[in-house]
Amino acid sequence: MLIKVKRGWEMPERAATPESVFMNRRELSKGLAAGSILAAGAGLFGMRQASASVETDPTADLYPVDRNPKYVLDRDITNEEDAITYNNFFEFGTHKGIYNLAQEMPLRPWTVRFDGLVEEEREVDFDTLVRAMPLEERLYRHRCVEAWSMAVPWSGFTLAALIDYAKPLSGAKYVRMETLADEETMPGLRASWYPWPYVEGLTMEEARNELTFIATGLYGKPIPKQSGAPLRLVTPWKYGFKAIKSIVRFSFTDERPIGFWEETQGAEYGFWANVNPEVPHPRWSQATERVLGTNERVPTLLYNGYEEFVAHLYADKQDERLFM
Repeated sequence: MLIKVKRGWEMPERAATPESVFMNRRELSKGLAAGSILAAGAGLFGMRQASASVETDPTADLYPVDRNPKYVLDRDITNEEDAITYNNFFEFGTHKGIYNLAQEMPLRPWTVRFDGLVEEEREVDFDTLVRAMPLEERLYRHRCVEAWSMAVPWSGFTLAALIDYAKPLSGAKYVRMETLADEETMPGLRASWYPWPYVEGLTMEEARNELTFIATGLYGKPIPKQSGAPLRLVTPWKYGFKAIKSIVRFSFTDERPIGFWEETQGAEYGFWANVNPEVPHPRWSQATERVLGTNERVPTLLYNGYEEFVAHLYADKQDERLFM
C-alpha cells in the first residue's frame, strides 16, 4: 500500500487562501493630503499600465495553467498587488517601487540564446520556446535576503525541461544565466560601478532539481515586466537574488559562474545563497522574516522549508559557504 508521508512544511492545498480572495484592490483612504493622493494615483496608473501589457501579451492565451498539487503552502497566497508592486530590479533603480519604470522594457521581439557546452548554439524566439514547454502552476514561498518573504503562484516549466531542450554536452557542470541589459529603457545601467549585465548560475545538479523552475506567468497571467518578464528563474530554497529576471541567455560551462552580487560584494553574497535562519547576513539577522502584505514576523526555516527536496545536494559541500 502506498502511504504518502507529508513533509513538515506542507498543509492541505484546500487550506491555501484562493487568489480570488485577494484580488480586490485597496480603496484610497479619504482625507489624504493632495500629494499623497497624487502619489497613489501614479501607483494605480502604473498598475493599469502593467495590466494593459498583460492584455496584449501574445502568450496570454496560455494562462491560466493547471496547478501542480504537489507544491502547497503553509501560509496564505500574497495579495497580487503587493507582490507585483514591491520589487527588486536594479536595472530600473534601487528602490522597491520600480514597477512604473519597468513598463518601458520591450518584451517583443525577445530571443533566448543557448550557448557554451551545447550540441548546437542557437537563438530561439521566446514565443516559440514557451509553447514548446510543459506549463504548470506551482505555489512557492519566496525569501529575500533582505528578510522579507511572499508566497505566490508561479506559472512556467522546470529548468530541467529547458536543459533537455538546450541539449548540453556531458562536460557541462554549471548553467550561467544572463539578464537583458537595455540601456535605452533601463536607467539603472547608468550605475557603472555595478558589473552589468546581471548574471547568476547554478550547478547542473541544482538546475535539474525538481524545485528549480522557470517562471513565465504569475497569478494566472503572463508574468509582469517588473517581476521578471518574460522568463525568470525560481529557486525557492535560495535567497531571492539568485532568482535572475528577464533572462536572455543560458550558457553551459565547466567553470563556476560568478553572480552579480557575488562580484559586487563577495564578502556578503556567495554562490550558493541557501536560506538558513542560523546564519546571519553580515549586517542583519536571518532568523525571522517579514511577510509581505501583512508585515507579520515569522520564523525563517532552513532551506526556506524545502530541506527535504534539496539538502542532499550539499551533503558533500560542508566546507563551503552554503548559506550566504
